[in-house]
Amino acid sequence: MRVFRDKHIKYFSFFVIIYSILLMGAALWFCQSQMTAIKCMLGEHDTAIVSSLLEQGVSDKVIATAVFNTEVSIDGIELLNYLGVGENTISNSLPYFSKFQYNSWIKTGLFCTVFILILLVGIFAFLWIRNRLFQQSSKIIGNYINNDYSCHLPQNSEGEIFHLFASVEQLATMLQSQKETEHKTKEFLKNTISDISHQLKTPLAALAMYQEIIETEPDNAETVKEFSAKIGVALKRMEQLILSMLKITRLDTGNIVFEKNLYPVKEMVENAINELTTRATHEEKQIIIYGEPNQMLICDMDWTSEAVGNLVKNALDHTEPGGVIRIAWEKSTAMLRIFVSDNGNGIAPEDIHHIFKRFYRSKHSLDTPGIGLGLPLAKSIIEGQGGIISVQSDLGKGTTFTISFLTKS
Repeated sequence: MRVFRDKHIKYFSFFVIIYSILLMGAALWFCQSQMTAIKCMLGEHDTAIVSSLLEQGVSDKVIATAVFNTEVSIDGIELLNYLGVGENTISNSLPYFSKFQYNSWIKTGLFCTVFILILLVGIFAFLWIRNRLFQQSSKIIGNYINNDYSCHLPQNSEGEIFHLFASVEQLATMLQSQKETEHKTKEFLKNTISDISHQLKTPLAALAMYQEIIETEPDNAETVKEFSAKIGVALKRMEQLILSMLKITRLDTGNIVFEKNLYPVKEMVENAINELTTRATHEEKQIIIYGEPNQMLICDMDWTSEAVGNLVKNALDHTEPGGVIRIAWEKSTAMLRIFVSDNGNGIAPEDIHHIFKRFYRSKHSLDTPGIGLGLPLAKSIIEGQGGIISVQSDLGKGTTFTISFLTKS
């Protein structure tokens, strides 16, 4: 039975069994001692009667016949009744029986007292242990209700009560996890809204200023054209900011399901730089790709291409005219690595640990385009697919980003 898996009930059951065995043995001993006492009492009584009859001159033969006689006669009963000895005789009137009765009461009282005390001690110990367990558990559950999960219910024993504790502990763990998730979600939304509102202030202020300038000089075609173009740039920046934040938010909240398939790395890279080659040519920069043409990679084509594209955009932003951006890949025993390197300005040592933070802009690159979301978005995409992204840079010499994916050997 499952109830006996509880160690407290198991120990109490052992106590009851041992107690019952001891009680039975003690009862047999007590009955035996009482029978011995009765035998002694009857012997003393017979001895006294025989002694009295001998003193009165009754023959030994008559006495012997009387002692071993088992027949009851009416004359004998009438004589005893005449002497006041019968069923209703007060025990104090019978000295031998009175002594036997006194001793029996003492033995019975001691016997019952000892065993009742043992039973009460066992019951009290069981109830005390259980009550202590329930009080401790009640306190811990109360802490759970008050969102304090520092203590835990006992679960290292079997039995129904500990099975219940395990279920409550599992529920508390789920509630704690849910609460932590809700807290992280609230913090995430708070930070996201704060970031978006902060980043939108500048382009919105610029838009308001450009609009005001156009309104003050509506007949100046050159001014209207100039600031209309600036309005277009500001709107494009806002669009890029909002789209990037939406993508990062969806990635961070787990709302993106990557559709992984086997693709050639070269095809993925070409897809990533498809819209950047024109910019590179216009800025007098080169994008060179090289690697095993038939090398395959399990990934989400669109999202991985966007991550690589963001790294290339970052390289273009920080490379002077005549610079070269190289994209290469290689496969080792259990790893496939994609390298995006440039010979641009490099990253300052004090900035390299912050480049994957949202909206982070180094003081050395304030004059370069960008909104500070390309690298964080690339990191979220790569890590969301189980990959790793790292960076090495020499200030004034260039930077290399490395994307690593585990592969099947």
